Amino acid sequence: MINLKSRIGAMALAATLVAPAAQAEEFINILTGGTSGVYYPLGVGLSKIYADNIDGARTQVQSTKASVENLNLLQQGKGELALALGDSVKLAWEGDAEAGFKEPLAKLRGIAAVYPNYIQIVASKESGITSLAELKGKSLSVGAAKSGTELNARKIFEAAGMSYDDLGKTEYLPFAESVELIKNRQLDATLQSAGLGVASIKDLSTSLDIQMVSVPEDVVTSLGAPYIAATIPAGTYQGQDADVPTVAVVNFLVTHEDVSEETAYQMTKLLFENLGELEAAHKAAAQIKLENALNGMPIPLHPGAERFYKEAGLM
Repeated sequence: MINLKSRIGAMALAATLVAPAAQAEEFINILTGGTSGVYYPLGVGLSKIYADNIDGARTQVQSTKASVENLNLLQQGKGELALALGDSVKLAWEGDAEAGFKEPLAKLRGIAAVYPNYIQIVASKESGITSLAELKGKSLSVGAAKSGTELNARKIFEAAGMSYDDLGKTEYLPFAESVELIKNRQLDATLQSAGLGVASIKDLSTSLDIQMVSVPEDVVTSLGAPYIAATIPAGTYQGQDADVPTVAVVNFLVTHEDVSEETAYQMTKLLFENLGELEAAHKAAAQIKLENALNGMPIPLHPGAERFYKEAGLM
């Protein structure tokens, strides 16, 4: 009996000794967007890359309302990495209450500029909408309320001398729900800020005849940085026979200051070492370039990311 007690005691001591090693496990929660957007499949791709290459890493992908929610969650320490639009990141750092940031999000730190989000305005052909001005009196979904997409929509309307008051009806819905309403003839158009080939618009274009709506050059000029002129190439969606001029804004990968330097370094390094695998997750990743990684970064870099860029000769 004494021997048995001794053995049990030894086992308990051994369990105590190994416990700290188990606690050292790295948890990486990646904040994305709706499952029918581009953020989510890219988050899934990054999750696999990190799980396969960072010792002891446990990864998770969280579907969210995207940019604004992601940045607020990072500030609260409820995620380690997030995708967010450049204008949202800038407004978060400044603490723009109207944009959904009650105070400056001072814990945010930059990882990399990634791919541009294209503002893609798509209407059903039968709505008769062919231009931005013709949205007046029509029903439009502008993305989830105070999401990055909705911030984009407000800015574009403002630059065009319009407002939501000009619309017949304004819906605040995520991408997939917006598309379903158009399919059911309950909505005329949707504005979606996403990478090219976004699943929601692909789905819509295979279900009914669509009309891509351009954003005029003078509106793009009026918007200014971080917005840039862009083109949705012909054939991006079924039935889209011509190039469509629009506006784009760069997406960023963002972390927070409490993430360790080594983890941030690995997240940055593995991103650029595995772009092929990430492109397999979504073709928007084809536009991620190391040479553009620091372009327009609106917040301080995380020291771990900075270490990688110094090694890569970018700093």
